[in-house]
Amino acid sequence: MAAELHPRSGKLVGLSNSNRTARRNQPVQEFNHGLVLSKEPLRDRDVFTVRIDKKVNSWSGSIEIGVTTLDPALLDFPSSATGLKGGSWIVSGCSVLRDGRSVLEEYGRDLDQLAEGDRVGIQRSSRGELHLWVNGQDCGAAASGLPAKLWAVVDLYGKCTQVTVVSCEPPLPSAERQTVVRNEEGEEEDEEEDEDEDDGVVCRAQENVGIAALMNVAAMNGVTIGDQVPELRCGHSRPDKLPNNLGPDAVLTEHQLFDVFNNAIVSFYRAEDEGGGDEGGGGGGGAGATGRDNSSSRNDARSGGRGGAPSNDGGAGAGDAGNTSVSPAGNAGGGAAATGGSTTNDALLFHEKCGTLIKLSNNNKTAERRRPLDEFNNGVVMTNRPLRHNEMFEIRIDKLVDKWSGSIEIGVTTHIPNHLDYPATMTNLRSGTIMMSGCGILTNGKGTRREYCEFSLDELQEGDHIGLMRKASGALHFYINGIDQGVAAAQTPGVVYGVVDLYGMAVKVTIVHNHNHSERLRRNNAIMRAMSPDVGRPRPTLTPDADAPERLLFHANCGQKAAIISDGRTALRPHATDDFNHGVVLSSRPLRSNEVFQVRIDKMVDKWAGSIEIGVTTHNPAYLQLPSTMTNLRSGTWMMTGNGVMHNGTTILDEYGHNLDRLKAGDTVGVVRKEDGSLHFFVNGVAQGPAAWNVPPSVYAVVDLYGQAAQATIMDDMVDLPPLPEESSEGPSAMSPGSPCSVLGAGAATDLRFHHLHGTNAVITNGGRTALRQNCRSEFNDAIVISNRCLRDGELFEIIIQKMVDRWSGSIEAGVTAIRPEELEFPNTMTDIDYDTWMLSGTAIMQDGNTMRNNYGCDLDSLTSGSRIGMMRSAVGDLHYYINGADQGVACSGLPPDVFAVIDLYGQCVQVSITSSSGPLDNSLCTSNITEKSFPIHSPAAGVAHRFHGKHGKNMVLLGEGCQAVRAGGYAHGIVFSGKELKVDELFEVRIDEMDEQWCGSLHVGLTTLPPPELPSCPLSGFSPSLPQLRTKVTWLLCGSEVRRNGVLQRQNYGRSLDRLMVGNRVGVKRCGDDTMHVFIDGEDMGPAATAVAKNVYAVLDLYGRITAVSVVSSTLIEDVEAIKAPSLSSESCSEGEDDGTPVRESVQAAGEPCAAVPTAMAFLENHGKNIQLSNQRLTAARVSSYNQGLLVTAQPLVQQQLFQFQIDRLNPSWTSSLSLGVIGHSPDRLNFPSTACCLKRSAWLLQRDSVFHNSLKICENYGPNLDTCPEGTALGLLVDANGCLHLYVNGMDQGVAAQDVPSPCYPFIDLYGQCEQVTIVTNRLPAVGGEGGDARCQADMEKADVVDGIKESVCWTPPPEVNPNKSCEYQALCSRFKDLLTLPDGYFSEDAKYNLCYCESCHKLRGDEAYYKRGEPPRDYALPFGWCCFALRIKPHCEVSNALKKWHMAYHGTSVGALRRTLDHSQLLPGASSIFSVAPAKAEEPDGYGDPEENSAPGREVPRVRLSPTMRYSGLETFAPKVPFRDPRSHRCHQAQVGFQVCVRPGSYKAGPQQTPGHGEPLDPRFSNTEIEWITKEPGGTLLYG
Repeated sequence: MAAELHPRSGKLVGLSNSNRTARRNQPVQEFNHGLVLSKEPLRDRDVFTVRIDKKVNSWSGSIEIGVTTLDPALLDFPSSATGLKGGSWIVSGCSVLRDGRSVLEEYGRDLDQLAEGDRVGIQRSSRGELHLWVNGQDCGAAASGLPAKLWAVVDLYGKCTQVTVVSCEPPLPSAERQTVVRNEEGEEEDEEEDEDEDDGVVCRAQENVGIAALMNVAAMNGVTIGDQVPELRCGHSRPDKLPNNLGPDAVLTEHQLFDVFNNAIVSFYRAEDEGGGDEGGGGGGGAGATGRDNSSSRNDARSGGRGGAPSNDGGAGAGDAGNTSVSPAGNAGGGAAATGGSTTNDALLFHEKCGTLIKLSNNNKTAERRRPLDEFNNGVVMTNRPLRHNEMFEIRIDKLVDKWSGSIEIGVTTHIPNHLDYPATMTNLRSGTIMMSGCGILTNGKGTRREYCEFSLDELQEGDHIGLMRKASGALHFYINGIDQGVAAAQTPGVVYGVVDLYGMAVKVTIVHNHNHSERLRRNNAIMRAMSPDVGRPRPTLTPDADAPERLLFHANCGQKAAIISDGRTALRPHATDDFNHGVVLSSRPLRSNEVFQVRIDKMVDKWAGSIEIGVTTHNPAYLQLPSTMTNLRSGTWMMTGNGVMHNGTTILDEYGHNLDRLKAGDTVGVVRKEDGSLHFFVNGVAQGPAAWNVPPSVYAVVDLYGQAAQATIMDDMVDLPPLPEESSEGPSAMSPGSPCSVLGAGAATDLRFHHLHGTNAVITNGGRTALRQNCRSEFNDAIVISNRCLRDGELFEIIIQKMVDRWSGSIEAGVTAIRPEELEFPNTMTDIDYDTWMLSGTAIMQDGNTMRNNYGCDLDSLTSGSRIGMMRSAVGDLHYYINGADQGVACSGLPPDVFAVIDLYGQCVQVSITSSSGPLDNSLCTSNITEKSFPIHSPAAGVAHRFHGKHGKNMVLLGEGCQAVRAGGYAHGIVFSGKELKVDELFEVRIDEMDEQWCGSLHVGLTTLPPPELPSCPLSGFSPSLPQLRTKVTWLLCGSEVRRNGVLQRQNYGRSLDRLMVGNRVGVKRCGDDTMHVFIDGEDMGPAATAVAKNVYAVLDLYGRITAVSVVSSTLIEDVEAIKAPSLSSESCSEGEDDGTPVRESVQAAGEPCAAVPTAMAFLENHGKNIQLSNQRLTAARVSSYNQGLLVTAQPLVQQQLFQFQIDRLNPSWTSSLSLGVIGHSPDRLNFPSTACCLKRSAWLLQRDSVFHNSLKICENYGPNLDTCPEGTALGLLVDANGCLHLYVNGMDQGVAAQDVPSPCYPFIDLYGQCEQVTIVTNRLPAVGGEGGDARCQADMEKADVVDGIKESVCWTPPPEVNPNKSCEYQALCSRFKDLLTLPDGYFSEDAKYNLCYCESCHKLRGDEAYYKRGEPPRDYALPFGWCCFALRIKPHCEVSNALKKWHMAYHGTSVGALRRTLDHSQLLPGASSIFSVAPAKAEEPDGYGDPEENSAPGREVPRVRLSPTMRYSGLETFAPKVPFRDPRSHRCHQAQVGFQVCVRPGSYKAGPQQTPGHGEPLDPRFSNTEIEWITKEPGGTLLYG
């Protein structure tokens, strides 16, 4: 027979090489229609063999091969081989299908796992059997009874895209002879077993027999283990699954051996369950004993052995007439009782009859849905027998896909599997079925309980367990990770089957048998340690070494994709570029108290997002079923992931320490549990502070080699590790000598927690020690938490603020109440309680909701993240508050003895945790107000905190390794310097800790060219007593609100006065890239204070007068950029470039010195969306059809600081929406291009319209212009700066930071969607941002708009300052400066600057504003005020206003500058005084109908009128809004300005009429007629000021 393919084939197949090679066209876009057949029918014994030439990773599934009776010349080719009917046998994966239905599971090699170069063949033997051959090895008979005339079938499905026929010949004699010998041996064994059964031989299921069976299995496969062992003839002598291609000399790897023995052990223990342990159990007699038909059971060796398990009733298994099952492989036997009646002791398995897409494996304990990326249903499986009373049916989720909505569903049904016509989803059944779906219960397909439990099945992760149980009472219970969710249905029928629906995201599950689970795993690991071959490490002995536990090693039981090497010191993911998870490893023993577990990252890959995770767990690794990632565990686990901390899979700290995702090879991470139960993490030896409290003893260390992290080694050289402090001094809960709780020591424990009862928006985590408000940006109250017990006399209840949001007014409130939590109906805020409650709100002490005292010693609204708040009731009934450990004095007296602590997470305060300082106090020691440390829980920037220099004024004392400065005496000599020179744009920031009110004056801050190292040794007795007197070098400083240079006044009234600062305020100073000094107060930039500042400057502060102590809260910039680089392991030995032949220039750059990024010429990748056509040397891309499938990606990565730009060439207005763009963090070579960019869900940052998305989740709104409105010719660009921040450029203008933590390298992509049909990469210049050269335009060269008449031309956008990513328009800034000249109170204006909109030509076009909009009920047009700048006014949030905003119309009112203040004071337009132009007496009758007096008005009374207009082109006329000249204080240029109001008008309160201004015959606005352009109202309450 010729080894050729038939010329007729699937519609996507192309043949070549004389019809010997087949290739599927469009392999990335299409996964099927790749069917080919042999040219001629197969001859008996001929093996039709093909070689896999090419595969892609875009799809699931791979090559399928088989035979068919259908003639290819007459065949109507289906889309895949499984669609062949009328006599076809296909091997798909590891299953055999006949006419599309599964007839054999777990056959031979898994075809989906074959790689390029592997060979696969199909054969019909002379006895009519179907055989599969893989790489020259026969996989055995797959089917029998085949007809004589058959054609070979090959399906280029899924990943397989090209094959070549290599031969069609009979197998080699040696191979055939080897197969025959094996078959004969198998027949002899069958005969021997039959004889043994007839003689009544019974094998005892004992542990030594199990070990002998395992040794026998290994010996049969050519693995020499030791001395010869007697062959065991028992039903358990074969493992579940053995490699099919092992020759007599094959050597198994450690992982292969582990799989072999593990499967054998599972079979052995499962049979032990069925047999009843040492006494033996039923199962052998099977069908003959029960008299039932068991045609659905499988009786090959994988189903329990040919002879069945030993039976205590003496039943034989093989020859019973009741068994009608014959396996497709030809093995007949017993064991059919496994699917018989419900009276047997067989284990729960999945029934063989299941949904059409289900594949069963692992002795029918595992079910998997085929083609999970193509199909989302037809995945129903049921148990093989009914559930017994009180029997747990539990499954584990093994695999999920992130494509569909919905997930697994589980329940019970009265339907018998053999008689059921399986539906697509189980909820389609309308009888006898109870299912849990999501978090609800459905009975017969209809919802009966919407909120059954707080867990949703749609949110479960891989590794989670789901169970159910029908109680003897008939009640049905569901279990999530072992936790009973309560009664789901009160009355359940007596006979029900368990059912699982692998729907949507759920792909694979496994039945969990928990009987003696821990004991089995212990024995399993003991056997494996005794029998594993030597793989490079000494074989562990069964006799424990007394010294072994002293050394920390990794445990041998590790994740599926992990391996342990180097005597247990190193863990790695061998295939890190193929898999990103299943890399969990644990320590071999529990950690001792204060013992540091530290690992070094040895190897990283840049393919995935995320990186190493570290933590501790209470789970013993010997008994733990390791999840895919450790954060999936829902009990006993604390993990640091990224820069947050998670407890049992829930985040308890959002921004904890250094971001682990930024670490590189060579960095170290560590964890320690201290004696007081607190958990601390280390990054590169730097303590990150306490992460959790009350962690139990005997926890194991955990490392998750996730994402980029590929290998890590334990660093147990304790000499190199930093010594652990005796006290908790590295975090916010540090206790100073003056702190009230320092007398307890670090070991003091407390049982104070938050009570499990709390407000509706509050969440309690971290074992009751952390409370947070969920939905913090949409909810500001309903988050009250209370202590779990009464406070004892003198006991401090202290919390630390961990997270705040800058959205609401008001903040945390704290106090006590005598109301028990069980009796408290939690109100919106605690100050609403009118009895037995004392609260501190801001600076006010409130009792029962009424203010009893103002101006208490502290202001809770001024506290920031990291501040600590404590409450204590003294023995005499006084209430004291403590701020950062300092007693604020008696707040109130006369408290009852039993009071609970109360915290209201209100407004800005989002998350707090109870500190280890909580506990009893000795008030006699609370005398000092100076704390040694008071750090926030994290630095605002990533990296190592700044330090003060060792040279300072003579009255200064540095504490906390130079992070805190305290003035020990006097009022002067308090000068301190930064430890190092400040880099460009590096912020040095401190927080005020202590003040002494006996002095006047305050903090001074600035920059100096005086190098502290050149100063004499401390104390600096001859040094200047105060900073204004420091004149030896040039010094710029801020004193109060005055800026001075070398003591000479430069400017006054600069920003907020430093004299008004209080404890908790933050002050910072920065030297910007434009040689200006900026001062920051509480994070807000006060603007440029000084210009022409020198380059080499230090930050300098003067703790003068009232300020006595400050702490550093900022971090050095070098940590953001350099600390994330891999440390050089050979930096000492390779300091010169000549030593190793490296050029000097390269060695300088390799040493980490900054160098300009080399621009890379960019072009589009040849792989792209199917509707894209490239041209112009891959610089131009056009979408040639449809509106989608237009995704592009560049072939080259985007270098940091390089601007990638392209231009929009052509738009098609026939479509809606337009292009989107972004970057991906992985190589695009194997990218599966979806139809649109929003489907990219892995390491993708997308800019679409005016929003930013990360992995298809929106992370930012109102960013930049609306991309849908960009016209042809617009130039768009992307840039990733040195800090990993993504920027968007529009026509060369930076729109600010769009996203952070973007990996390097990354690849830009563009989605030509909707209107956008063609783009071209801009290649005329490739500037590296920040580098020299280029064709950058100076802003001063661009013409600024005049403010007269609202005409704007060439308005320029200024690049946003790096400290504030918001865009800034020069015209808007000019209008803002004019507004400041009016000295209007800030209280009238909205605090949120994003509502201040500029309507100059550039701004409104970049936003994509339409000229006209509709508003109100009924809707009415109004025009946007183009040419004006709008400042939003503060609006009171009461009901009438909210209705006005939705239902009232929008209009404008021109006024004079002199009338502004009075109008704002009254919050409405005032007739007669609002404007001298817009109000007129109404005595004379006018044609508009407003001349008649009102019905209830006095005779002759003047009825004032207010003129409005829906367009500013009318209200902005000089008649209504006169122009006012002014001089710009910044540029000193003269301008003219006008003012007006944007107002909401109640419908029906006004009447439209003609214009009343002469000289305007032409329409002022094309949308509004001059006869209806003026609105007149007489009702003062009919208008609402809006802007």
